[in-house]
Amino acid sequence: MAGERILVVEDEPAVARGLTYALKADGFEPVWVDNGQQALEVARQGEAHAVLLDIRLPGMSGFDVCRQMRAEGLRLPIIMLTARDDEVDKIVGLELGADDYVVKPFSVREVITRLRAQLRRAYGELANTTGAGRARFGAIEVDWDRLLVFREGRPVNLTPTEFRLLKHLIANAERPISREALVEAVWGYASDIEDDRTIDVHIRHLREKLEEDPAAPRHILTARGIGYRFKP
Repeated sequence: MAGERILVVEDEPAVARGLTYALKADGFEPVWVDNGQQALEVARQGEAHAVLLDIRLPGMSGFDVCRQMRAEGLRLPIIMLTARDDEVDKIVGLELGADDYVVKPFSVREVITRLRAQLRRAYGELANTTGAGRARFGAIEVDWDRLLVFREGRPVNLTPTEFRLLKHLIANAERPISREALVEAVWGYASDIEDDRTIDVHIRHLREKLEEDPAAPRHILTARGIGYRFKP
């Protein structure tokens, strides 16, 4: 891909200018808005490929924006920009469906590196599953060609990160996979927060969306002392 449109949601003009300048220099097409409502309006148009979303916005917070985007089935990658090294902010963002986060003050190069990784995985690696057919387990059907998941015939909205995590688990069915290995496979780089917390949040989301009883999962199982494994 080239010239991907990146939605920058940031109310600090100096930070926004720095991000948009760097994005343009790297060949992206940034679209800057300074509030949550405008962010939703742009995202609903379906032309943005990813979002850089500040948490501390006036009125509608970045958390609210992220929650609403996911509630509306918008699956584009979301990278949260947190104002401080606050573990709670990071976990809340992941809980709401964010794919990654960067802590202020940040290196613009780090932001772009993480952004490229999200874009590559959301539009490159997942798109390369075309021709892989379908996977079925229990009441779940995964259509790799269309990147869709169905539960009892009804569509299930997975974020790009959740889809990549499910794909990796299915590809390694019955094999215990450590949290560290899942982070490397799904994100492609080391996470700034504990691997346990990062992966556990997304695994819980997958179970809630796919398992008949998330508290007693049949397919996405815990591998004691290691991480997780997938049972078809």
